[in-house]
Amino acid sequence: MGTTRGITLREVQDGDLPLFFAFMSDPEAVRTAAFTSEDPTDRRAFDAHWRYILANDSVVMRTVVADGAVVGNAGVYGPPGDRQVTYWIDRARWGRGLATAALSALLDAVPERPLHARAAADNTGSRRVLEKCGFVVTGTDHGYAHARGEETDELLFTLPG
Repeated sequence: MGTTRGITLREVQDGDLPLFFAFMSDPEAVRTAAFTSEDPTDRRAFDAHWRYILANDSVVMRTVVADGAVVGNAGVYGPPGDRQVTYWIDRARWGRGLATAALSALLDAVPERPLHARAAADNTGSRRVLEKCGFVVTGTDHGYAHARGEETDELLFTLPG
């Protein structure tokens, strides 16, 4: 996958996983994302989840690299007709346009449409990323967010075909 606006997407390598774990267990980032694994600090569960992701041919998962450093991941998963996008950028690098660039590059590389996404309703950063990439709010949901230990509103997004 190539370079887009200062980032590169590449295949996930085993050495990326410790960085992903650190990014995805950061307490502030986890609270912002809201809908995360039950225990983001459980390394065994994290490793098992990533083994599944990397072995699943229907999942497109890429490492996001900026200025030569791994800064996160972006991917597409789910059954046909309900393909979802996901992305996670190191909190230390938020606010620099990396998530938008990563998602944009991913969308260029994965032409299937429609695609869907979900974000906590109060996660304005993720909402802006999705909208900049052409996603529109198509619904709402309300569910239990493990990261917050409470019911949380969620926005549903679609990138039309």
